[in-house]
Amino acid sequence: MSIIILLAFLLDMILGDPVRPTHPVVIIGKLIDSFEKNLRKLFKTPRCLKTAGVILWFATVLLVYIATYCIIKITYKFNPWFGYVTGIWLTYTTLSVRNLADEAMGIYHEIRKSNIGSARKRLSFIVGRDTADMPVNEICRATIETVAENTIDGIISPLLYAFIGGAPLAMAYKAVNTLDSMVGYKNEKYEFLGWFSAHMDDLANFIPARIGGILMLMAATVIRLDIKRGIKTVLADAKKHKSPNSGIPEAITAGVLGIRLGGWNSYGGEMSFREYMGEKLREIEAEDIKTTVKLSLITAIIALIIGEIILDII
Repeated sequence: MSIIILLAFLLDMILGDPVRPTHPVVIIGKLIDSFEKNLRKLFKTPRCLKTAGVILWFATVLLVYIATYCIIKITYKFNPWFGYVTGIWLTYTTLSVRNLADEAMGIYHEIRKSNIGSARKRLSFIVGRDTADMPVNEICRATIETVAENTIDGIISPLLYAFIGGAPLAMAYKAVNTLDSMVGYKNEKYEFLGWFSAHMDDLANFIPARIGGILMLMAATVIRLDIKRGIKTVLADAKKHKSPNSGIPEAITAGVLGIRLGGWNSYGGEMSFREYMGEKLREIEAEDIKTTVKLSLITAIIALIIGEIILDII
């Protein structure tokens, strides 16, 4: 399994995300959408919709796990080499190391070229907040927060689950994450149907976020950032985040960079305040995006190396 994960990681670093129509996450999204439409026909009341949310989660996650497991088993029986390639490809599709870096660096380069409109547009593809009128410092903040948060659910979590249970478990995790992205919003439409998916995503990322936090501090040491301030900030501020997990990578990033994250964000024209994390020792600048991407990449590499060593020992 260790060689499969290593090759999957290298494939992601070289190619980035696969073509979208064939991306398993796109297929999972269509599956969720189909399940949701059918469940809403059967369940109408708030209490019934909560039950439907549980059914939606288990049906999606179990189907994705079983389908992935069966695909790999069938391909192995057909040809062992074909089975290896299938396992590598499926594991590779669960990782977002290259894509996360490319998206953030694309925004960084647009800012450097003073193409602020283009930077706002590119940012709108990776965040849920309104970006149309964002000033440069807010574009930088949003990008840094997104990279920090997605270092966990786009890299560390799928890697951890791949090391534990191979491609089937990593793909099941992506189903959990996609469910949260699609129905886990705390709005009127998904208040009842999405509650279970939101809680299960928090649970699935609970341990990876804490392991990832330690790895991020290790990565910060490698690139000579302020690890002491990172530790101080995560202990003081991580709990301020609405998510029990996202506050860890964001607080560490704020601490090691010496910046302040959080503040006012606009969603659909409505302002929302997120508690501040970190001390405002200086203003956020574009170079902080580059440093955050470097921190994310090194964290991913450390996670891969440690995972491979542990797996080989076991």
